[in-house]
Amino acid sequence: MGKGSETQALLMDLAESAILEKGFGATSIEELISAAGITKSGFFYHFRDKTELARALLVRYIDREEVLLDDLFNRAHELHDDPLHAFLIGLKLFAEMMADLPEGHPGCLVAIYCYQERLFDAEIVRMNAEAATAWRIRFRNHLDLIAAKYPPRDNVDLDALADMVSTIVEGGIIMSKAMKDPNILAEQIILFRSYIKLLFSPAG
Repeated sequence: MGKGSETQALLMDLAESAILEKGFGATSIEELISAAGITKSGFFYHFRDKTELARALLVRYIDREEVLLDDLFNRAHELHDDPLHAFLIGLKLFAEMMADLPEGHPGCLVAIYCYQERLFDAEIVRMNAEAATAWRIRFRNHLDLIAAKYPPRDNVDLDALADMVSTIVEGGIIMSKAMKDPNILAEQIILFRSYIKLLFSPAG
């Protein structure tokens, strides 16, 4: 990685941390260039404006989440070829990963961008909505495979069930921060795992 790429990555790391801590509106270009030890012209060499920085952060965040989830659930399918058992393993791996974060999950850019939507342009709002939809599609695909083999024991909408992953993760992050307990997110994922197990386990 060249010096220019390193500086750009540093700016993005600093910006992401600041935005997760206090929001997009409260994060200034001035504080970022001071923390990075560069000039204002150095910032504008990498990003045309704060909006372009926000867009780059969102793309990087989405890509990183996609790789993480692909790795977890691909590993799970390597460990078990049954769709239900593989999904349960994937959720357990996900919970363990969250439990291994000593300070808890730092927060979700997609959620922050939703909360402060009026600060962003239409393209960023669209990208953010697509990121949320991608999570629904990802987990709906798993649930379709499971439901085809194990009909659910209750009448559930599989899109709504897929969305539960997002709501549990976002809610778990918020509760972990509010209660100053980094274990809450992992515990919520494990509870969702238990619900999935009960919902799709064959009767009898």
